[in-house]
Amino acid sequence: MKEPTFTITELSRDFDITPRTIRYYEHQGLLFPQRSGSSRIYTKRDHTRLKLTLRGKRLGLSLAEIKDLIDMYDTARDESSQLTSFLSVLNQRKASLEQQREDIEAVLAEINGFEEQCRRILASQDRPTRSKLRRAT
Repeated sequence: MKEPTFTITELSRDFDITPRTIRYYEHQGLLFPQRSGSSRIYTKRDHTRLKLTLRGKRLGLSLAEIKDLIDMYDTARDESSQLTSFLSVLNQRKASLEQQREDIEAVLAEINGFEEQCRRILASQDRPTRSKLRRAT
């Protein structure tokens, strides 16, 4: 039985990405389509590699990190080295995101402080205007 194949249009539709993105991933060495004239023919392996690439992008990994992790599956005899590397990459990404969260919380606290300061200034400037209005009426 023949292995299923996919066109670039089918992959684009399956993963909701553009053909240009698929060609870019091919150029980066993440996909290896066969050629039939000017057409690209993608295998189930390419389909899986594309799914893993997009999952890695959602996690915030670079294409180089994704390629290294995916390539390990092609050469490793067991999963332990792959899982160890994946855990290392995930820990680095998690630490980076936690730092970003701390930075965002610090900036938000600073913004809240500036907002409060502006409100106080506006409120103090508004008071004399109200008392002048009362005297005029």
